[in-house]
Amino acid sequence: MRIRLARPTDAAAVQVIYAPIVTDTVISFELEPPTVEEMERRITETLAEYPWLVAERHDHVIGYAYGHRFAGRAAYAWSVESSIYIADNARGQGVGRRLYDALLPVLRAQGYQQVFAGATLPNPASVALHERVGFRPVGIYRRAGWKFGAWHDVGMWQLALDDDGAEPSPPRRLEALPPGALERLLVGSAR
Repeated sequence: MRIRLARPTDAAAVQVIYAPIVTDTVISFELEPPTVEEMERRITETLAEYPWLVAERHDHVIGYAYGHRFAGRAAYAWSVESSIYIADNARGQGVGRRLYDALLPVLRAQGYQQVFAGATLPNPASVALHERVGFRPVGIYRRAGWKFGAWHDVGMWQLALDDDGAEPSPPRRLEALPPGALERLLVGSAR
């Protein structure tokens, strides 16, 4: 398995993973699966500021994870939300762990302090993954989303990347990381 930075050309593979999550589960609160073109736009837009990583096995994308804006107010600039999705036939094989082992150091290197993740409940696999990599539960949004004729709760988890209490520098865009830093972080995550 290889973890690498996503490319816009990964949009079709990402869409194949995500579409059944939208149409067949309450894991995503989207009601219609995004098109390949929309996924390409999302990847491109995300990579302007945050990491979007894919896991590949035998040149096939089997999962992806990315960081994105947590909230719009300026004081939230050091907080980021993570999202992670694994192909149905690759679940339970350590793909999610490997993606987080790569994503979290990149977010830390960018200067983010806190990572938040939400999961529609119940979702024991997502809860186990997030807690295994160090996230801690911080609350539940009750009846937060209506899908498939029912209300669904969303659990929230938080992981501190840096807790020294010092005044932080502004987070850096991916392109502002030192030359080779991203590649070293991704290679380091393979260990």
